[in-house]
Amino acid sequence: MSDGNPDPTTGAPDLEWREGTPVAVRFDDPYFSIIDGAEETRHVFVRGNDLATRLRAGFHIAELGFGTGLNALVMAQDWTGAGALRFTSFEAYPMGRDDMARALSAFPGIDATPLLDQWPGDRITLPGVEIEIVQGDVRQTLPAWNGRADAWFLDGFSPARNPEMWGADLMAEVARHTAPGGTFATYTAAGHVRQALGAAGFAVERVPGFGRKRHMTRGVLR
Repeated sequence: MSDGNPDPTTGAPDLEWREGTPVAVRFDDPYFSIIDGAEETRHVFVRGNDLATRLRAGFHIAELGFGTGLNALVMAQDWTGAGALRFTSFEAYPMGRDDMARALSAFPGIDATPLLDQWPGDRITLPGVEIEIVQGDVRQTLPAWNGRADAWFLDGFSPARNPEMWGADLMAEVARHTAPGGTFATYTAAGHVRQALGAAGFAVERVPGFGRKRHMTRGVLR
C-alpha cells in the first residue's frame, strides 16, 4: 500500500477512488461529499457565508485547499453579475490534471473545461472568477500573503486527519487576513476548531451541516 505521500516526480497527491470520488490516501479523506459535492459547496460555503446577498465585482474569496477546483467552478457557475470575483486558494498538493478531470466528470452540469485547459497554473481565469493558486505549506504561505479575504472557505481535510491545517496559529492567520466584517464557513464542527476561530476574533456559530454531517461552523469577524 502507498505511504500516502505525494508523487515525488509530480508533487500530485496519492489518490484512491471510492464510488467515483477521489480520496487522499495521505489523509484517508474524500475531496468532496459522495452524496453531492456541488450541493455541499453551496450549502457549506455559499450559504454559510451568505454570499447570495454579498457578492459584488472584486469580492475576494480565499480558500484553504483547492482540491479538485470544484468550489471555484461552482462560484463561476453561480456568479452572474458584472465584473469578476477574486478567488485565492492555498494548496500544498495540487492534483494532477487527469485526476482532476476524472473527479469533475461526476458533475456533468458544471463545465470544467475552462479550468482543465489552464491546469496546472498559478493564475487561472474562469468566467467571472479570477483565481490565484498559492502553492506550498499553508503554515508558511498564508502568513506571507498580503491579501485579505471577504469570505473564507475553510476546506482542508478533516481536522482529525490533518490537524496541521486547523491549528490555533493558522486560524489566527485566517482572521488576520480577513477584511472587516468578513466571514468564514467550514464543514467541520470540531470543538477545538470552533474554539480557535473564536479566540482569533470571529463570532462563531454552529449550524446544520450537509448530508450526513449534523453540524458545520460559520462565523463573522468581530
